[in-house]
Amino acid sequence: MNDFKVTPWEVTGDIDYDELIVRFGTKRIDEELLQRFASYGPIHPLLRRGIVYSQRDMEFILDQYEKGNKFFLYTGRGPSGHIHLGHLMPWIFTKYIQDTFGANLYFQMTDDEKFLFNDDLSLKQTKDMAYENALDVIALGFDQRRTKIIVDTELIKTLYPMALEVAKRVTFSTAKAVFGFGNDNNIGEIFYTSVQAAPCFIEKSLYGKCTPCLIPCGIDQDAHFRVARDVAPALGCPKPALLHTKMFPGLTGGDKMSSSVPGSTIYTTDSPKEVRKKIGNAFTGGAVTVEEQRKDGGKPEVCAVFKYNFYLFEPNDKAVDDLAERCRKGEVLCGECKKLLSERIVQFLEVHQQKREEAKDKVHDFMLKEEC
Repeated sequence: MNDFKVTPWEVTGDIDYDELIVRFGTKRIDEELLQRFASYGPIHPLLRRGIVYSQRDMEFILDQYEKGNKFFLYTGRGPSGHIHLGHLMPWIFTKYIQDTFGANLYFQMTDDEKFLFNDDLSLKQTKDMAYENALDVIALGFDQRRTKIIVDTELIKTLYPMALEVAKRVTFSTAKAVFGFGNDNNIGEIFYTSVQAAPCFIEKSLYGKCTPCLIPCGIDQDAHFRVARDVAPALGCPKPALLHTKMFPGLTGGDKMSSSVPGSTIYTTDSPKEVRKKIGNAFTGGAVTVEEQRKDGGKPEVCAVFKYNFYLFEPNDKAVDDLAERCRKGEVLCGECKKLLSERIVQFLEVHQQKREEAKDKVHDFMLKEEC
């Protein structure tokens, strides 16, 4: 029984990613598409390993690019708390796309969304958190000349006319069918997807031209953009294309790292001590004793520590395959893997935190502001 749930606001259960392709009507990234990526340079590990695994109209984006036509990137963040590694994963991939194709990026901070959907957050809190989260985006090294961060409430003069164009073409019955809205949802929640759709067409708003849009995002966010794709022809624009990532795994063994389960989550602001403690407590699925581990081996397919290496922290395919094989043969113990991963993450965060601190001096330079 497939009892998992994947929506823009909630992900629960053991996700069947093959089933999601069927449910959402997306297309698997196949070998032919991978070879097209390879023609532009090395394929990113997230693509090679099937972590970026699903797409909508990526062929169209590459066709346009090969004809000499530009496309732009759009992704974002709902600023309700601090950033963890699961948030970084699709952004790291987005940077790869920007670097490979020289594309502009519009990064939306949806402070309005988090205010509407969370009774415990004020609008000031979500706006302040948008600027805090922006430091993590900048720290990843996006090209400042091609990257603009949007804080919804600060760019609403630009966003609102396009949001209205979208909203006029989306019925309440469609919103209910896509998002499951009911009588207890506030009217801001119902309207919100129109605001999230607006950046799909932002170059029409800014420059009067319908540049193709590519959205790298978690598969859980696909619903918002199904709505945007439906209305795009009526706006005279191409349907936004998407590249979907799987969910970044949690340390407790679940399919998704979650801020609501602190032990499953490593934040970009964590200290080395906190990282080592969390990795030390991570789920591995290993044997109870060293003797049993040596005899029967481990199960890397269920091990959170192995998954972290597979997803982000071991870019060498042969090395990650060797680690899996050694685990299955009992040649490496869980404690050894935890120690190695801890040091990799500590080193990554030391660099990231330094760049995050440096970003404080230039965060306003990345912001897309209204013209006076």
